[in-house]
Amino acid sequence: MRQHSQVLTRARDEVRAGGQRSELTRDTLETLRVMARLQAAFGVDSCRRFVVSFTRSADDIATVYELSRRVSGKSPSIDVIPLFETLDDLDRATDVLDAMLRMAAVRERLAANGRRIEVMLGYSDSAKQAGPLSATLALHDAQAALTAWAARNRVRLTIFHGRGGALGRGGGPANRAVRAQAPGSVAGRFKVTEQGEVIFARYGNRAIARRHLEQVTSAVLEASVPRPARSDPADRFRKLAAVIDAPSRAAYRKLVEAEGFDAWFLQVSPIEELGRLRIASRPTRRGGGRKLEDLRAIPWVFAWSQMRLNLPGWYGLGSGLSAAPIDDLRRAYAEWPLFNVMLDNAEMSLAKTDRRIAQRYLALGDRDDLAATLLEEYDLTLERVLAVTGHSRLLEDRRVLSWAIELRNPYVDALSHLQLRGLRALRDRKTSRADRLRAERVFQLSVNGVAAGLQNTG
Repeated sequence: MRQHSQVLTRARDEVRAGGQRSELTRDTLETLRVMARLQAAFGVDSCRRFVVSFTRSADDIATVYELSRRVSGKSPSIDVIPLFETLDDLDRATDVLDAMLRMAAVRERLAANGRRIEVMLGYSDSAKQAGPLSATLALHDAQAALTAWAARNRVRLTIFHGRGGALGRGGGPANRAVRAQAPGSVAGRFKVTEQGEVIFARYGNRAIARRHLEQVTSAVLEASVPRPARSDPADRFRKLAAVIDAPSRAAYRKLVEAEGFDAWFLQVSPIEELGRLRIASRPTRRGGGRKLEDLRAIPWVFAWSQMRLNLPGWYGLGSGLSAAPIDDLRRAYAEWPLFNVMLDNAEMSLAKTDRRIAQRYLALGDRDDLAATLLEEYDLTLERVLAVTGHSRLLEDRRVLSWAIELRNPYVDALSHLQLRGLRALRDRKTSRADRLRAERVFQLSVNGVAAGLQNTG
C-alpha cells in the first residue's frame, strides 16, 4: 500500500526574528530532504504533499518550491498545498490561487497530474478568531468561491477539510457535514483530517467503522450527483446570514478582546497545566508568546471542554439568533442544511456543558464581570437554540445521544471535582512536593477521564 503523508510548515507570521527565520528555513530544508529520501525509496506518491499552514500569499508557496530546488541530489517532486485558516485568509483564497497559477512550478505540477489542485481549509483557527457562527459561514463562502474558481480555471479541485474532533473545531457527524457543503465542492472527492481519539471511536470497532464509512460514502455520492440548475440554499438565506453574523461575531470578540481576558483565562482554565502534560505533538503556544493569539486552537478548545463549558462550540450564537425574526430562523433550520447542522452541533455542545460545574472553574478567577458575560451568553444561546429548533429540552430528537450523555455525566462530574481539587493543590505554593506529585497524577487522570466521557474533545 502506498503511503501518503502531509508535511505542515509553521506560519510565516510566527517568524519574527532573523534567527527564527533561519531556523524555519533549515527545518523546511530538512523536511524536504526527508521527502526526497522517502520518494527515492518508496516512490513519488509515498510523500509528496507539503501543506503550508497560515498561507498568506502565493509567496509562501513559492518559497517552498524554491527551497525544494536547493535539496542536494534529486529534488523531491512535491505538491505545495495552501492552508487558509483565518477569516481574512479564507476571503482572499482565490486571489492566492490566481497568483499560484502564474508560477512555473505550479503549472508544471498541473500539467503532470491532470490539472489537479488541492486546497486545505482550517476550521480551528477561524472559529477561535470569530466564533462558531461566523467561522461556519466564512468557510462555506470560501468553499463556494473555490468551487467557482476551479470551474473558471478548468482545474480539478480537492478541498481538504482540516476538521478536529471537537465541535468547536468543525467536529460532529461527518455524513451530515458532507451534505452541508457548498454545491459542487465535493464532486466525488472529500478529504478530511481524523484526530486520534476520533480514529479510535470511529474505527476501533469493525461494525462501527463499516457503518461510518458507508455513511460518509453515501453522503459523498449524494453530494456529487449532477443536478440541473442546482442552487445553493445559502443564496436564499444570504440576507439572514448577514443579519445574524455581525452580532454573533461582535459578542464573541467583545469577550475575547475584553481588557484582562488573557490573564483571566489563565486563572479560570487549566491551560497552563495542560501545557505541561505530554499529551500533544506540538507546544500549546506558537513562538512561546503569552497572548491569546499565540495560543493554538487545539488547546484553546480542549481547555474549555475540560471546564465543562465547550465555549468554542456555541458562544455568540445566542446574540446572533436574537437579531433575526424567529420565523425566518425556523425556516432556515428546516431548509438550509448548513444552518441545520450548525444548530444541531451547537445543541450537542450545549448538552455537554454543565453550568454548575463551569461556575466552579470561573470562580478561580477574579473577574465576576467576565464570568457574568459568559454565562449570560450561555443562557441566551440555550433559550434561542431551543426556540429555533422547537425542542423543549436539548437533544430532544436524539434520544440515544441524550441518554448516553446523561449516563456518563455523573462519572464525568466526579472527575471534574477531582480536577478542581488537583488544580488548587498545584497552584498553592504551600503544597508539599509529595502532595504536588499526587495532585499532578490526579489532574492528568481527570483530564483523560473527562475527555473520554465528553467525547468530541480533540
